[in-house]
Amino acid sequence: MEPIEYPIRINRYLALQQYASRREADRLIADKQVRINGNIAVVGDKVQKGDKVTVGSGVKALAKKRVYLAFCKPEGIVTHSPERGQKSIADIFDFGERLFPIGRLDKDSRGLIILTNDGRITDKLLNPEGEHEKEYLVRVDKPVNPEFIEKMGNRVKLDDGYVTKKCTVESTGAKQFRIVLTEGKKRQIRRMCEALGYAVTDLLRIRIMNVRLRDLRAGEFRQLKGAELQTLLKGIGMAQ
Repeated sequence: MEPIEYPIRINRYLALQQYASRREADRLIADKQVRINGNIAVVGDKVQKGDKVTVGSGVKALAKKRVYLAFCKPEGIVTHSPERGQKSIADIFDFGERLFPIGRLDKDSRGLIILTNDGRITDKLLNPEGEHEKEYLVRVDKPVNPEFIEKMGNRVKLDDGYVTKKCTVESTGAKQFRIVLTEGKKRQIRRMCEALGYAVTDLLRIRIMNVRLRDLRAGEFRQLKGAELQTLLKGIGMAQ
């Protein structure tokens, strides 16, 4: 842990204590969940050496239970910012904790997404420099051929001019393939297929780094723990 030099801003203090990311700390402060010496903190407050910082109702110390879930997002559900008439994960799933999804999985796609209350891992897991693997099973509207598989793996120019990174792609059926990405542009796989004249009819994410969907069905979850959780956190440079 990085040594703390006082005085220090409250959001940075919480981040260095590995309680939350700065962004999550700011949210907790805005929700009036953080106190310094019993006084409700505001954004910009500084912590002095010897100050008592608490999170929650004013008596809960810096020791919230961190929760990590593997959740199978159903098709038709959005992960963030639902518009009128749409449903988000929060509308169909209540774990009893204030959890949020790490990353996105578009409305028409289904499969694995990680839910947590640990804001520390968001940037580390999503930062493209980490090149963390995400694996998908994809069905398209017409038979795939060796040329399609080769082009998908050897970079594709998208509709906005972006050229995707090389990736692992293999056929798994007449109209199906498996793809492993280390980047995550918006609706990337669908756009890659469209650029090559194909349309995605089903997209299932089955793995994020070492975490696999396994036999989870739509709307089901399992808690990440033990070696599986330790391997995930170690892979992003974090400690449990």
